[in-house]
Amino acid sequence: MPLLPNSRTEPDGSAVIRVLGYNIRSMRDDTDALARVIRACEPDLVLIQEAPRFFRWRKKLARLARESDLVVVTGGATTTGPAILSSLRASVERTEDVLLPHTPGLHRRGFATAVVRFAGTRLGVLSCHLSLQKDERYDQAGMLLDRLAGMGVEHVIAGGDLNERPDGPAFRRLTDALQDCHATAPWGGEHTWTPADPYQRIDAIFATGGIEVLGCGVPLGHPGVTDTDLRAATDHLPVLAALRVPAS
Repeated sequence: MPLLPNSRTEPDGSAVIRVLGYNIRSMRDDTDALARVIRACEPDLVLIQEAPRFFRWRKKLARLARESDLVVVTGGATTTGPAILSSLRASVERTEDVLLPHTPGLHRRGFATAVVRFAGTRLGVLSCHLSLQKDERYDQAGMLLDRLAGMGVEHVIAGGDLNERPDGPAFRRLTDALQDCHATAPWGGEHTWTPADPYQRIDAIFATGGIEVLGCGVPLGHPGVTDTDLRAATDHLPVLAALRVPAS
């Protein structure tokens, strides 16, 4: 498997960045393995789902960031799970935690959002974990697109656990408006759930049209990422993308 490009700044001010999407199951599994996987992927941004939400959740998320050589940007309990981590390469312009309308009897959902800069680029970022219920999930996909359109940034990425395969209506609603990075430039593995027997793709990274997708997929065989750690870290496999973001 070819290696993804390393993060770098181009002479024209554009930036090549690595983005990792990862459902971490509230850090209830092997946190050391989880940190090793994240660190080996060398991401500039991590779009997390199921961050810790209860007792000392900030401390737990900060520990994961520290052990992964990253910092916490936003999210966690304040979004009911989604969060964003970044490397020190990112300059954070602003953040906003968004709670979505609550359907009685279902888990409340939210978005972690930020606007960040890499060198001469400006980028909107959103981490999501969509509903298990089909109709609510479709509505939330529309809210996601509305939120991206309202960020006031030309280039935007979004990613997360969609709880739906690519042929589902919510997933298709997103791909009608955004690039599905794995479909645009397949790299690595495809299926993200479950680690013991991957058979479906329900986690994804999306990008607006002006962003060049250099490769995206599950980092199977990536240097430093072992099958043992992937199975021990959480109940999802991560999605890693290399993207070239034009200068603003």
